[in-house]
Amino acid sequence: MAISDRNPRLIPQRNPNRRVRRFLLLPAAAAVLFLLSTTITSSSSTAAADEGAMVISSDPYFAGLPIHRRSVLAVRSDPLRERANLIRKQAGDHAALAAAYASYARKLKLENSKQVRLFAELSQNFSALLGAARPLLDPAAPLDEASLRRFEHEVKDRIRASRQLITDAKDAFDNQLKIQKLKDTIFAVNEQLSKAKKQGAFSSLIAAKSIPKSLHCLAMRLMEKRIAHPDRYADPPSPPPELEDPRLYHYAIFSDNVLAASVVVNSAVRNAKEPWKHVFHVVTDRMNLGAMQVMFRLKDYNGAHIEVKAVENYNFLNSSYVPVLRQLESANLQKFYFENKLENATKDTTNMKFRNPKYLSMLNHLRFYLPEMYPKLHRILFLDDDVVVQRDLTGLWKIDMDGKVNGAVETCFGSFHRYAQYMNFSHPLIKERFNPKACGWAYGMNFFDLDAWRREKCTEQYHYWQNLNENRTLWKLGTLPPGLITFYSTTKPLDKSWHVLGLGYNPSISMEEIRNAAVVHFNGNMKPWLDIAMNQFRHLWTKYVDYEMEFIHQCNFAS
Repeated sequence: MAISDRNPRLIPQRNPNRRVRRFLLLPAAAAVLFLLSTTITSSSSTAAADEGAMVISSDPYFAGLPIHRRSVLAVRSDPLRERANLIRKQAGDHAALAAAYASYARKLKLENSKQVRLFAELSQNFSALLGAARPLLDPAAPLDEASLRRFEHEVKDRIRASRQLITDAKDAFDNQLKIQKLKDTIFAVNEQLSKAKKQGAFSSLIAAKSIPKSLHCLAMRLMEKRIAHPDRYADPPSPPPELEDPRLYHYAIFSDNVLAASVVVNSAVRNAKEPWKHVFHVVTDRMNLGAMQVMFRLKDYNGAHIEVKAVENYNFLNSSYVPVLRQLESANLQKFYFENKLENATKDTTNMKFRNPKYLSMLNHLRFYLPEMYPKLHRILFLDDDVVVQRDLTGLWKIDMDGKVNGAVETCFGSFHRYAQYMNFSHPLIKERFNPKACGWAYGMNFFDLDAWRREKCTEQYHYWQNLNENRTLWKLGTLPPGLITFYSTTKPLDKSWHVLGLGYNPSISMEEIRNAAVVHFNGNMKPWLDIAMNQFRHLWTKYVDYEMEFIHQCNFAS
């Protein structure tokens, strides 16, 4: 049955005044107990109890000093002594507080050292004051009103100074605490940012060096065509004489990218005034040789002459002659280049891109063997496979090289792209032979005087320095540093309009500068055949892709 259903008459009614009367009895009971305790306790027993309440103080400022403690029911009281103990406790508390603030100020390393000193001095003054008052606070010593007032006045003065100092320092402490927390937060965020940058750079490197599916498809389709019709795409029994005619304009293109190499040739031929006078020497690896042969025989290229060979066709390029091939046989070097793990690739974030194995490929180092590859030629223009030609380049053959070997566009401005950026000038050999402020230049469009090259013995110089750098102490990876060393003092600066760089990483290049350039270079990770290419520059490359070709359609290349 619920309480609400019960008969109210059956529930006993409480008297509202009953609780009030109960509480009113408590003071009377306490008074009775007090009187009983005072009656029962004799004077002698009270004295004995008081003597038993004498204990040794544990206060650090009064170590070893006996202190008189009274029980709750003690009748006798000493107002002066209680007042003295209260003052002592306040002084001890403020002394400890001042010492704590001084310690905290030292931990925060406040710029205002004056506050640290003031807190320390205040804590010492409290200690000195309490030490001087030990005889006054001794329970066995007599205590008078005048002495206690003087002690109380001195304690209050120090307490007042302590509170004022704490008030003045509070803002500084709060600000320092906020600054410290902000520094800790910034440090943690920087650590996360650094880790994210390393991971992003590694991911970007993988994206840039991977082969897109469409590009792989194109190479496979062309190779299939080559296998199906071996006689149609076989090399002629004797090479055409134009391939060795020094009166023609010769180009060297070393690439394993079929589409990129075709764009270089297409752009150069379309912008040439007399295409039939231009000869293109395309060198690739054995894997892509068949695809390259088919690509460059599907059209006539307006009468231009194209030679396609594999790097393996040059028998003199072996490990006994080429330092790079010999170094590639080293187990340590293979581990350094080919162990593509995140923790390995991000150890040196500045030169992470140079850890790519392509920098040991002979296709990259063939540029140092041009006189031996084309012994009957006097001059040749070297082009990277990520460039686009925008005007006739025959004017380069009319430049007076002044006996120099390499004609290139310089890339230094201010302190950037100087020799010190590419080489280790802490090494005595580098420091002795080269000027760290010498201006660097760009690979990608280089006009070489092969006769001057042979006279200066540049290939021998390259071998000498490459052998010394087997342990990578002279420079990091890549072909530009050994090129800067090999052609040091033998490079002729060309006008910057011949070669504009940065279309693969710098979005701020002006379109006017690009339009006036003879050659634009997509150096960087954002290659025009990749999805990560910059859209504002991509059309400069795609307009030279043969989208009407059957294999281009089959492999779904986006225009």
